[in-house]
Amino acid sequence: MAGAAPRVEARPLTRGARLTRAVLIGVSLAFLGLLLAAPLGAVLAKALAKGWQVYLESFADPDTQAAIRLTLLVAAIVVPLNTIFGICAAWAIAKFEFKGKSLLITLIDLPFAVSPVIAGLVFVLLFGAHGWFGEWLQERDISIIFAVPGIVLATLFVTFPYVARELIPLMQQQGSEEEEAAITLGASAWVTFLRVTLPKIRWGLLYGIILCNARAMGEFGAVSVVSGHIRGLTTTMPLHVEILYNEYNFVAAFAVASLLALLAILTLVVKTAVEWRAGRRRA
Repeated sequence: MAGAAPRVEARPLTRGARLTRAVLIGVSLAFLGLLLAAPLGAVLAKALAKGWQVYLESFADPDTQAAIRLTLLVAAIVVPLNTIFGICAAWAIAKFEFKGKSLLITLIDLPFAVSPVIAGLVFVLLFGAHGWFGEWLQERDISIIFAVPGIVLATLFVTFPYVARELIPLMQQQGSEEEEAAITLGASAWVTFLRVTLPKIRWGLLYGIILCNARAMGEFGAVSVVSGHIRGLTTTMPLHVEILYNEYNFVAAFAVASLLALLAILTLVVKTAVEWRAGRRRA
């Protein structure tokens, strides 16, 4: 075929290169086995130590069910809000030049640098009984700290960079020529986003949503500070695991932990599928 690029034959690896590859792969697998597979296996083994019946009965506890419902509720609130914020922030940063752009990028990265415990203490300082807005909230019988709104706020803070950080470099790389062309042809901003921008960023957006959801369900530090550990009311799954473990109820603790681990594995499977699908699209 005319104009076809010449095919480059892969050069065979030398003995030293094959040995190096084998060593690197072996070290990586050993590291993953030690830090990932072994702990997950230990959690599942401990959870099933007294059999499937006891394992399943652990989830019949009302406090455990309340912790699961609260975890899912917080994720259902936080992930859509962070998705909206991530899209808006990424679009503004990638498509426009404005004063304070560098500051906005720095603020988006702030939760990566601040300890989640510190983030929780900040919300206590703001909305606690002796905080800046504490008296005003008490006069209106509004509870934020030691209540579900505080858990949502703390989780929202620690997870808001994930969607934005996935979309910003992707949208910067793609440029804005197609959006400008669509607007020139008369398309509105909303139509331009749905028909032009969204199809180009959908895999990165889905990837960011998956990471955000995983962090929201597994957050411990910030939520621990603002929740008050009120059993059955303000304990998410990670906090409930801690309570059960401290009560020496090991089977129930590891049963709930195994559910969190299974959710994490499911997240990794979905993440891998998204990466594979995105790679095929680019190819």
